[in-house]
Amino acid sequence: MKTEKQLQGFAGEDMAAKLLQEKGYKILARNWRCGHLEVDIIAETDDYLVIVEVKTRKSAAFGEPEVFVDRQKQRNLIRAAMCYAKYKCVTKEIRFDIISVVNSPECHDINHIEDAFKPRW
Repeated sequence: MKTEKQLQGFAGEDMAAKLLQEKGYKILARNWRCGHLEVDIIAETDDYLVIVEVKTRKSAAFGEPEVFVDRQKQRNLIRAAMCYAKYKCVTKEIRFDIISVVNSPECHDINHIEDAFKPRW
């Protein structure tokens, strides 16, 4: 049985995937794993392979969801992206985006932050 927090996270990822598709992105994978590393959404545009971290919260009382993508999470996303690129022989440039979702009964706010951080290859 899924916890309320897990269900909220899945709902946020669904909203994020829908937003990306509406923007013309092609969704390649969701919850893609490489060992202990995971990427919420892997998508592509004409120019980029886009690695997307989705952060969902019930409120922004403790800060916007995107501020919780710390350095360690960024490093893990970069490692996962390298793993995916090698596994799938990706030749496109890789971009890292964050989609923050505040999903409460009073408000549904979604914010797509393109090129949210740069890897230090």
